Amino acid sequence: MTNPHVTALFTDLYELTMAASYLRYRMFAPATFSLFVRSLPPERSVLVAAGIDEVLQFLEAFSFTKEDLEFLHDTGRFPADVLDYLAQLRFTGDVHALPEGSLCFAQEPLIEVTGPIIEAQLIETVVLNAIHLQTLIASKAARSVVAAEGRSVIDFSLCRTHGTDAGLKVAHASYLAGFDGTSNVLASRLYGIPMYGTMAHSFIESFEDEEAAFHAYAETFPDDTALLIDTYVKWRTFRQQ
Repeated sequence: MTNPHVTALFTDLYELTMAASYLRYRMFAPATFSLFVRSLPPERSVLVAAGIDEVLQFLEAFSFTKEDLEFLHDTGRFPADVLDYLAQLRFTGDVHALPEGSLCFAQEPLIEVTGPIIEAQLIETVVLNAIHLQTLIASKAARSVVAAEGRSVIDFSLCRTHGTDAGLKVAHASYLAGFDGTSNVLASRLYGIPMYGTMAHSFIESFEDEEAAFHAYAETFPDDTALLIDTYVKWRTFRQQ
């Protein structure tokens, strides 16, 4: 799940300024950061932990690139000793986490990171970013699977997710929580998720009538036909409002 273009620079500025201050005062003692949800609504007593694998992959590759360090130098915010320290910095701490896809509850840590305080501080942003969205989506997906009562549930969110990265994460987290597949072709290739699709309303409207569109699609894909049946009902309902 890790974006290969994401480096240790994927962090909030305050993480770096705190790290610089820790370094100045020679603060290298170990610290433990725990990520958990304080409370849940009464009707939602459980979460599905997701994003853990992405965090682990990020930590294995954690480093500031030459381009990262040049950018930080050009900001004029950080002295040379800080940049030299960041240049050699790798994550050396320990991680205790729930397995990806585990059920968890309020007050239960999804992940705990222990390491020298500078290291633990600098990865805080990535941990929150990766786990928050994917746990949110996986938990909602799990509720959808339960509500479906055995019927298939497919992720068709790609047109509305907030960017390409979110689109891939939503497909992955939804499948993790029990969805049968996704419309996202790239997610299917990257993660081995079964892919599904129908057609757009524009396809139906490109033919003389709905039946002609259905016949055309069925003739093109005779062994994998799924029909979109709400095109004109949808428009009629809209016009009546």
